[in-house]
Amino acid sequence: MAQISPNKVVTITYDLSVTDENQEKVLVESAEADAPMVFLFGQSGLPEEFESQLSGKSAGDAFNFSLTPEQAYGDYDQQAVVDIPKNVFEIDGKIDEEMLQEGNFLPMSDNQGNHMQGKIVEIGADTVKMDFNHPLAGMVMHFDGKVADVREATQEELAHGHVHGEGGHHH
Repeated sequence: MAQISPNKVVTITYDLSVTDENQEKVLVESAEADAPMVFLFGQSGLPEEFESQLSGKSAGDAFNFSLTPEQAYGDYDQQAVVDIPKNVFEIDGKIDEEMLQEGNFLPMSDNQGNHMQGKIVEIGADTVKMDFNHPLAGMVMHFDGKVADVREATQEELAHGHVHGEGGHHH
């Protein structure tokens, strides 16, 4: 039976809870059997500690672990909340009011061309306040799940660095 190790395609189901400000666990995400999480182990972009907790497990194995902010997406950084001039969001001289809504996540890029997701926090008269922290930054994350499948990655998947086909990337 295949064990989770680098370059294996891993399929898992899980519940992800975070600890809220009252120190209570709140469910924020589930990956069920009909829509599991499928990733290429060692090339997933997931936190290192997440992968190390799964390393060596096989299909059918259960897992239950927590990640601190330091092990996952870091502490919440107030410096990552910035005001952006509203005219940056104009397309052909107009603002798309559907797009510019508090709570929306927008793909953005910085002056160096790095891509990131920003969450609209507040819309002012001339500026839009956006939060570029990872949505789970500063949170303790609790994973409770099961390994559904472990298989060898194909040569094409290894070359592309991601899973293809069922549950993965389609070209």
